[in-house]
Amino acid sequence: MNTTLTVIAYAIYLPISIGLTTLVAQHLFKNSKIFMLDIFNQKTEIALATNKLFKIGFYLINIGFALKIIKIYTLETNKELIEVLSTKIGGFSIYLGVVMVAFIIFFLNGRKASRKERERIDRIYKEE
Repeated sequence: MNTTLTVIAYAIYLPISIGLTTLVAQHLFKNSKIFMLDIFNQKTEIALATNKLFKIGFYLINIGFALKIIKIYTLETNKELIEVLSTKIGGFSIYLGVVMVAFIIFFLNGRKASRKERERIDRIYKEE
């Protein structure tokens, strides 16, 4: 039984999964500000506050999931170490990509709903 390889696996997996989460969050929420401003009719304060709250939620969901799936059974060889890390990091990367796409769809749907509401309000004012 080689617990050293298992500890090495944890030491590699944790920084990579947290690093990937941070990288995706930085890019996603830097670019989602535009959507939030559009959704909230250029009301900067509420748009940026909401964006920050979504970012915190993104971190909690994804880092929580990374920790939830951390279990690595005792490894005997370097080959097993590489295979387990590839499976863990690859699986987490796919999961992170799916969550990112879900957030993008959420932002797009919010933007679409906001535009429809503005068009409805504009029609009401034109009829008066």
